[in-house]
Amino acid sequence: MKFKRIFLMVLNSVGVGEAKDAANYGDIGSNTLGHIKEQTDLFIPNLKKIGFLDTINMNENSNVDAYYTIAEPNNAGKDSLNAHYEMMGITNNIEFRTFNDGFPTELLNEIEQVTGRRVIGNICCNNDSIIKELGERQLNYGSLIVYTSADSDLQVAAHEDVIPVSVLYQYCEKIRAITLREDWRVGSVIARPFLGSNGHYRFSNSGRKDYAVKPPKRTILDDLNDNRYNVIAIGKINDIFGGSGINKSIKATTNMEAVNKLSDIMDKSFTGLCMVNLPDFDSLYGHARNVDGYAKALEELDVEIPMIINRLELDDLLIITADHGNDPTYQGTDHTRENVPVILYSRSFLEPKILPKLNTLADIGATIADNFNVSSPEIGKSILSSLK
Repeated sequence: MKFKRIFLMVLNSVGVGEAKDAANYGDIGSNTLGHIKEQTDLFIPNLKKIGFLDTINMNENSNVDAYYTIAEPNNAGKDSLNAHYEMMGITNNIEFRTFNDGFPTELLNEIEQVTGRRVIGNICCNNDSIIKELGERQLNYGSLIVYTSADSDLQVAAHEDVIPVSVLYQYCEKIRAITLREDWRVGSVIARPFLGSNGHYRFSNSGRKDYAVKPPKRTILDDLNDNRYNVIAIGKINDIFGGSGINKSIKATTNMEAVNKLSDIMDKSFTGLCMVNLPDFDSLYGHARNVDGYAKALEELDVEIPMIINRLELDDLLIITADHGNDPTYQGTDHTRENVPVILYSRSFLEPKILPKLNTLADIGATIADNFNVSSPEIGKSILSSLK
C-alpha cells in the first residue's frame, strides 16, 4: 500500500475541453474551464500551482507541485451518474434521459395515478423560483410540483404542512419505480420538501432525499468495503451510488459545506478512500450560464486548497478531477461533453509533472484499486507506478 488515505475530490462539471466524441452530443467547441479563464479575470494561484490550468491545453510545465493530466469520458451520456460509474470501474452504454422541455403527459398521468395527487409545474428549473411561483398553488390544492433541473432527474416539491415529508418520500419511491422504465429512464428522483409562507418559501435542505438508480454492477467502492477499508462519501456521492459500497455517508449540499466536512475527515485517522463531490459549479452556475458566478466559485475553492494540502499526511494522496463539463458560455443549459482534469498531489512526490492523457475516467478508479490491492475493475489502467 503506497498511500494509506486517498481523497478523491470531484468538481462537478469543471471540464477542460471537448471530448473526442463531442460532435455526437452537439458540444463541439465547449471548454468549461478554458472559456471561464478567457472571459474573466480568473485568479486561482493555488490551483494553478498544482497544474490545474495546464490541463486546458495540456501544457508541459515543470514548475508544478502535482502530477497533472486529463481523462477522456467513455460511458454514454454526459451526466454525473455515468461519469462516476466510469470513474469507479463500470462500463455503461445506456444514457440516462433528460427532459428539458418537460415530461411526457403519459408519465405525468401515471404519477397522478400512483400518488392520487394532481401534478403542476412540469418545467425545467435550476433554483427555488419554482416554489416561489407555484408554492401558493401547491398549498391551496395539495398538488405535487414536478420539475427537472436539466440533469437526468425528476424533482418533486411539496410544502411540509400540506404533504408530510414521510409521505413525500413514499410518493417519490413510487415515482422511482415508474421511471426505471426505459422510455422514462431518469437517473434520480428527488424529494424536495419546502417550508415558509407566500413570498418566503425555501427548500428544506435537510429534508431533501435522492432516489438514484443502483449501479448496474459492482464498483471499486464495493471491493474496498468488502476488504474492510473505509469508504467515506461526502455530499451527493452516496446518492449517486445508491449507498452501494459506502460505509460512512456525510451530508453536504454546497461546495463550502463539502470542503468543511472534508476538512473534518482529514483530521481523523483511517485507511481507505474519502470521496467528495462539490456541486455548486454545476447546479448554481453551469446550468444558469453564469460565467462570473462560476469563476467566483473556483476562486473560493482556490482559497481552500492550501488548507486541504496542509492537512495531508506524507502517505496521503489527493486526486482532484471532474465528471463532465457545463460550459457557462455555451448554448442552452445542458451539460457539455468534455474531458476532465486529473490532478494528483502528495507531499511525498519528488518530481511531479505532466502525465500522458488517460483514455478513460476509469484509470482513476483503477489506480485507487491498485493502491489498496483490491480486485482490478473491468475497465481502466492503474497509473500508480508513475507516481514517484
